[in-house]
Amino acid sequence: MYSFGVSGVQRRMNSRTERRGIYVDQAALLCNKGCGYYGNLAWGGLCSRCWRDENHKARDKQIEEDHELAKRLQKEEEAAYAGSNQGAHSGNSSVRQSKPEEKRNGQKSHAVPSGKKFFTTLAKTTLGRDVNVPSQPPPTTSINQQPVAESDQAARQFIDFLKTLQRPGRDIFKQCHTFCHSLTYKKDLGAEDLSESVQDFYQNLSERLHNLYKGSPERVEVIMDEVEKYITLRLYEQAFCPESADDEVKDLAIQKRIRALHWVTVQMLGAPVKEEIPAVSDSLDRAITDIIEMDSKRVPRDKLAYVTRCSKHIFNAIKKSKREAASADDFLPVLIYVVLRANPPRLQSNIQYITRFCNPRRLMSGEDGYYFTNLCCAIAFIEKLDAQSLNLSTEEFELYMSDQLSPDRPQARGVSYPSSSSSRSGPRADRSENDLIDWGDGVEAPVQDVLEGLNLKDSCAPSTSAIDSDNVDSEGLPPPLQPQVFAG
Repeated sequence: MYSFGVSGVQRRMNSRTERRGIYVDQAALLCNKGCGYYGNLAWGGLCSRCWRDENHKARDKQIEEDHELAKRLQKEEEAAYAGSNQGAHSGNSSVRQSKPEEKRNGQKSHAVPSGKKFFTTLAKTTLGRDVNVPSQPPPTTSINQQPVAESDQAARQFIDFLKTLQRPGRDIFKQCHTFCHSLTYKKDLGAEDLSESVQDFYQNLSERLHNLYKGSPERVEVIMDEVEKYITLRLYEQAFCPESADDEVKDLAIQKRIRALHWVTVQMLGAPVKEEIPAVSDSLDRAITDIIEMDSKRVPRDKLAYVTRCSKHIFNAIKKSKREAASADDFLPVLIYVVLRANPPRLQSNIQYITRFCNPRRLMSGEDGYYFTNLCCAIAFIEKLDAQSLNLSTEEFELYMSDQLSPDRPQARGVSYPSSSSSRSGPRADRSENDLIDWGDGVEAPVQDVLEGLNLKDSCAPSTSAIDSDNVDSEGLPPPLQPQVFAG
């Protein structure tokens, strides 16, 4: 999704005459469909609602095509079977089939599958609407005790909260418990299918709650927050960084990328913060701590809360640096700098987990959605960061990436700057060199006169002496152990 946002950033940076920095149009953060909600990288630049509509259309089309294919295959199989029976009866020596043979052929004809029934069942299972609980006990899994205790505590808190709703609360708990229990039998469910099931459940329950509590959307959102907490804590081991997804591979890739960019400074990003001010440095440290702490939480809403806290510390650092209110254009470069300094653990896994299992309304609007969208944009920028993004030449960028050059070590041994760099500092460097030569010529003559007046020629003559020359006992030692004469 954020390719358009990053390209917008690049276009703004191409004109070197403008003020330096990283910017993104706020419109580029919104859904591609123009619905007014925030888009998301995992949904191809669409908001949750538009993505679900597009995805359901694609699924319905695929199911319809599967139905047509199943019908065609069934007709072909029935025609082939009828042809084989007709050939057998038309022979001169046709033998009446025995009852066991007739029974087998009847079973074979009956075994032709019904395409409509099969794919309807498949669609329900895939979309997560098949929530019938099996009669057998749930499979045992080897998980540590901390998630179990946290899940049990969440269940008790969820029940205590729903008690205040009386009868609707009992119905909500029954639906949530049944849904989570059904998913424990679907261990082979892919990450996207599991996300689709959870999002379907959110949408269906939210629609029922809006019908129940008409005119009170705030109360519905409070209930949905508690529902999200209960479901995600129950499904955390299955939902976070699932084996069916490549989240771990993406984690390692972005971690390696951030390590390679350890040399990027505030000045290169054009970030309007002054780290030498103690209050600014403290705010940046708090922002770094918050973005790292995001990984310690298990509920998507709590992870988003740390993203929001991190962002507010960044705005505070900008305000203290500029001594005026921070703008949206100032925010993104500093956020990129904070992510580069923090290198948060399991960054992509956390982003994907929030995207898949968070209440979609929280990502579509509000300050949580805005800050999360900017974080995704910052990660996309880091992945595509190049020399042009930092107003560097290609040669300088490659030297920085290979650790031959760093901001603390301006020039490595045997490395020469490009002509553009030397031309920028040429006049000042030449003037400093001439001043140094003039100073040396003015000092050399007085120093020479002082040395001649001291008459140090005789006193400076070196004297030769042998170390341990008074040690007579060493004469009997074998050659390797005899003291060596040192003239110093």
